[in-house]
Amino acid sequence: MMPSSMLPAEGDDLDSCILRFPDLDLKDTNFVSPSNSLKAELDANMRKKYAHAKKKAFALLVKTKEIPETTSCSSSLCKGVWWTCCQQIFKDQIGIHRHIAAHHGRDVYHQTSSVLKQLAAEAGTPKPCVSADKTNGLKMSPSSNHQVSADFPDTSCFRLDELMSAEDSNQGIVLLYYCYCDVEDPEWLCAWQKALCQHLHLTGKVRIATEGINGTVGGSRLATDLYIEAMLSHPLFKNILCKEDFKTSKGGAYCFPELRVGVFEEIVPMGINPNVISYKKPGIHLSPGEFHKEVENYLYQGNQEQNDTILLDCRNFYESKIGHFQKCLAPDIRKFSYFPSYVDKNLNLFKDKRVLMYCTGGIRCERGSAYLRAKGVCKEVYQLKGGIHKYLEEFPDGFYRGKLFVFDERFALSYNNDIISECTYCGTKWDQYKLCSTSHCYQLILSCSDCREKGLTACCLTCQDKGVKLISSPSEKSFKEECDCTLKRPRIPVELSQ
Repeated sequence: MMPSSMLPAEGDDLDSCILRFPDLDLKDTNFVSPSNSLKAELDANMRKKYAHAKKKAFALLVKTKEIPETTSCSSSLCKGVWWTCCQQIFKDQIGIHRHIAAHHGRDVYHQTSSVLKQLAAEAGTPKPCVSADKTNGLKMSPSSNHQVSADFPDTSCFRLDELMSAEDSNQGIVLLYYCYCDVEDPEWLCAWQKALCQHLHLTGKVRIATEGINGTVGGSRLATDLYIEAMLSHPLFKNILCKEDFKTSKGGAYCFPELRVGVFEEIVPMGINPNVISYKKPGIHLSPGEFHKEVENYLYQGNQEQNDTILLDCRNFYESKIGHFQKCLAPDIRKFSYFPSYVDKNLNLFKDKRVLMYCTGGIRCERGSAYLRAKGVCKEVYQLKGGIHKYLEEFPDGFYRGKLFVFDERFALSYNNDIISECTYCGTKWDQYKLCSTSHCYQLILSCSDCREKGLTACCLTCQDKGVKLISSPSEKSFKEECDCTLKRPRIPVELSQ
């Protein structure tokens, strides 16, 4: 909710209100259109104020996009205003207005809702509209009265080119982090987080829930440093997060097509309500050094069949395919939401075993280990703190071989020279993923340079044939994600008992 300190008084010049607030591009199919549900719930008096509130909301949103005009002229008479949004710069007001109207109608709606709520509160009437939190059952809290732009880092002393990263992996940074904690007002945190990222020209993906936050964002080195400072100073995180919780790699804003921040039931999609399997009951955390010693003991025990330890990779098959710990158990599953069913179907495999779990950054292990522990069959469950990311920082030549898969346009990070995967078509050593070339198929493919030159750019031969047909017959209807890659793989594999 927008506090009264952020709203201009009746008749005030909107251009004089310097505000920042969310730009919630969530692509939510349950989006409530202001033309129906919102207006329908307004009483007759408030309905008359809707158009006025919408104009205010639009003007305020435009105001948050302002940046000083880049000019070599030192005179104040030469200085004007530009606007930046969605990694674009607009030099005239018409351009930014058209952009906001075309791409951010949902944002205007959210701010219109906030303006109307504030007007209703000032008039002593009930809240007049359905807020975004009501669509997913999340409760708003008094913290909504805090200004969204509060505690933003001061960027006035930096040039715009210092804050915005170019497509140069040596200049930009990608941050990966998560924090499990109780969030009373996820909608407000979502608004603050989105506004903060826009303020720093960051792109990426941030998931927020009542159980915490999970983010991966990219931008310039300066912008990501300021982002970490803002996160560490935020009242919700300052006693929980530390600088070491942020995993860094070379990249930048170009690694993500856009910025997406949203509120979800889980910050990592395991498919089980956090109230049923809580992050508060995870396995025992092991530092990278401790995990390294455990893996060493596991690998050098003579008889693996009689080993009481399982080294478990809880990532998806396409992640472990290009990189994993030696002699690990890597489930052949496509989504983390399949992991609970995998455990259920293979309970005998884990009976009386010590389980060493790992994932990319640690977040999937938090819930995954909690689920495994809840089954009550293991001797003990351990997890790698900070995930493979932190392990490779300390042990680039350790027991993890191959590349580390990441969920952005880089696809993988390299810490050693090992290639453990091969081309789908010819079998040569290859570990560089590309998206399937066939329309509407979103599978990843390992196709070497020679095979790609031959036109073998789809995820499998079946998909390749469909792609050729679509090119020759454009009028043919598109098909769903059904090909050899998916149909020949069991959804939930059953492992042979060790």
